[in-house]
Amino acid sequence: MTDISPLDQARILSEALPHMQQYDEETIVIKYGGHAMGDEETAKNFARDIVLLEQTAINPVVVHGGGPQIATMLKRLGIQSEFAAGLRITDAATIEIVEMVLAGSVNKQIVGYINEAGGKAVGLSGKDGNMVKASKTTRTIVDPGSNIEKAIDLGFVGDPEKVDLTLLNQLIGYELIPVLAPLATSKEGQTLNVNADTFAGAVAGALKAKRLLLLTDVPGVLDKSKKLIPQLSVKDARKLIADGTISGGMIPKVETCIYALEQGVEGVVIIDGKMQHAVLLELFTNQGTGTLIHK
Repeated sequence: MTDISPLDQARILSEALPHMQQYDEETIVIKYGGHAMGDEETAKNFARDIVLLEQTAINPVVVHGGGPQIATMLKRLGIQSEFAAGLRITDAATIEIVEMVLAGSVNKQIVGYINEAGGKAVGLSGKDGNMVKASKTTRTIVDPGSNIEKAIDLGFVGDPEKVDLTLLNQLIGYELIPVLAPLATSKEGQTLNVNADTFAGAVAGALKAKRLLLLTDVPGVLDKSKKLIPQLSVKDARKLIADGTISGGMIPKVETCIYALEQGVEGVVIIDGKMQHAVLLELFTNQGTGTLIHK
């Protein structure tokens, strides 16, 4: 790190004041996942940034994924996954491992890092306190041979239907930092794996969060010439999906942003989680990073 003078440090802190006031006592949901979780140092920096938010009277709620870690564990245990239309089919053996990795090792590792940085993190999943109820996800694919649409059963995979805030309201604003694994329960009491972006969108919507930050491994939404688009309205975003500017894996991410805004989130930002202090840059500086999507 380049040495900066104490005066510069003081100036930087002073410049952050209006940003801190903007988010004072507000809830910010941060989706932290996959490759953004990176190595230990990146994870520890992220944890420090989350503790800093809490210290400045912001209420952070962390939702994490764990795709790479699940894949590693399935491989280690020799459990083969079936895929349909590019989506993993989660059978009974797989959901057991998914729960073990998400609600167990990944969740508690993040909790550990936040606590080590001086915070008070509480690790939970959407099953706790009936927080997130979900219904089974079905997807339809067109059979290339017959051109007939057929539904595929993805197994124990769900879409959030209802968020109950009883438990989160006991934690938020009491110096406790909820760290949530994206698992939910079906009406029948089955454990369902929910896409972490979608889960974060549902929770942020229910909390009427000021911001939902989606930490990904891309800088944000890019235009046709691969330049970053700093902000978009929902209308613009829909246009860019229609004309193919937003494509591939970015489509579900942007659709999650639109869904969260419709649920009551004020703004959603897609940012590169691999960038150092991405969360602080976004919230506390004029520069901001990534793409802000708003109504």
